[in-house]
Amino acid sequence: MYKIMLADDEGIVIDSLKFIIEKEFQGNCVIEFAKTGRSVIELAESFRPDIAIMDIQMPGINGIDAMREIRETNTHMVLIIMSAYDKFDYAKEAINMGVLEYLNKPVDREKIVQVLRRAMAMIDREREKRSQDLLIREKMESVIPIIENGLIQNLLFHEPFEEDIENFKNLLGIREDYAYMAVLVCGETQEGNHMTNAVGASIRVQNAYREIREITNAYLPGITGSGMANKIAICIPCSTPRMEYNERIRVIEKARELARKLKARTEITFRVGIGSVKRMDEVAESYNEALNALVQTTNRVAHVDDAPVGVQYEENYPIGNEKMLFELTEKGDVNGVVAEANRFFDWMEENYGEYMMDIKLKCIEFVLWAEHIFYESGGRSYHFRSRKDYLPTLLELKTLEEVRAWFVDRMGNNCRNMGVKKESQSVSVVEKARNYIDSHYNKKDISLDEVSRSVDISSYYFSKIFKEETGRNFVEYLTEIRMNRARELLAGTELSMKEICGEVGYSDPNYFSRIFKKHTGLTPTEYKEKK
Repeated sequence: MYKIMLADDEGIVIDSLKFIIEKEFQGNCVIEFAKTGRSVIELAESFRPDIAIMDIQMPGINGIDAMREIRETNTHMVLIIMSAYDKFDYAKEAINMGVLEYLNKPVDREKIVQVLRRAMAMIDREREKRSQDLLIREKMESVIPIIENGLIQNLLFHEPFEEDIENFKNLLGIREDYAYMAVLVCGETQEGNHMTNAVGASIRVQNAYREIREITNAYLPGITGSGMANKIAICIPCSTPRMEYNERIRVIEKARELARKLKARTEITFRVGIGSVKRMDEVAESYNEALNALVQTTNRVAHVDDAPVGVQYEENYPIGNEKMLFELTEKGDVNGVVAEANRFFDWMEENYGEYMMDIKLKCIEFVLWAEHIFYESGGRSYHFRSRKDYLPTLLELKTLEEVRAWFVDRMGNNCRNMGVKKESQSVSVVEKARNYIDSHYNKKDISLDEVSRSVDISSYYFSKIFKEETGRNFVEYLTEIRMNRARELLAGTELSMKEICGEVGYSDPNYFSRIFKKHTGLTPTEYKEKK
């Protein structure tokens, strides 16, 4: 159905157009008309036409001015001008307003029908586009919460694949490198810093999650996770690494409004904790700050910068450099650790060069923490007296350059050990597995599961590292061991074929013969005769 508005001060023109439209497009059009500029504008507002056929010269407000007014509230309407005036200025103005056709009176019936068909085709395409847009929007409304929750989960639980976080950011159109976390904690009532009936409230939150998410995004626009017990995490991206005072006050006030609104709409009591700005991959720290801020205060809304929690560093302390140093240590990046260790020592030397003992203490602190990371990653036994020479050695050093050399060397070696350990762990596992296979190859039922159990790792992981280290999978390696032993027995003993078959772990002589020929090009009998 198409709504068509006719605007002309001549009744005969309107009657003619109505007759043509009704005859040609039977039952598909609703037609209204107006004869003055003002009435055209009023009709357009109430009727909301799809198509308008308008004259330029009309009593009162002329057609061009009326079209300009209508365009402000109805951008999708298709305009057709039909006028006895063919002045260039009128035509130019009409083109600027996106008029489909400028017809000069008198216009024959075929031309009017042709132009209307074009207008209707345009409307059909626009309707189809709007329908598709709404369908996509409807689907995205279902998908986006899942994507947002995926990003929150990756950020909070330190998923190891950075590309996953980047993919989530791209899907959600996040360009910022920094963010801070807010956390909604709910309960039936608040008693001190504790929320009562958290379990019951969490169930009610799940039932009202869609509404809570919409309200939350109106006050704290960001990435909203699904409920975790009685908590909802919100990641709010920002472009700067620090939140200014005025912005902090604004965010706190918005959080207060949010808590009041949620209480009014859901009858659930909410508290809001807000953490500090971090790099996007470090916002788990901001989340913990937000929770700690709520624990340390009884306020409805608590910001970490207002609560007595967290470490306060002196103004120029290179906290970013420190974090990067230990991140690279964890990854086993020796060159990166050496560079960051030298950079941190430069800062100590520049700012506190005269305080030799304090610098030595800081060096020991960092070295011990790096070793702590190493031990926690597993695979090495801790010995209480393994650092007995650290303090005596440092106390004997007389110059900053000597201290720097000790510090950088210890940090680099620890990081190097981290990389070697990761490699040696897989090598030692494979070596143990090979020894087990070499000793049990003649068992008829030896399996991948049995070997992986013998080295105490999952069969999937064992299969992967075994192939990486040996270049062969388990079956290929076992078969090769068995075929080598079979060659020895065929060439050096008088054992029967059946006896040799059993000695190397096969129960079916025919199957053994086929495998042997596949590997040597000869049957066992041919091989024995040749040898």
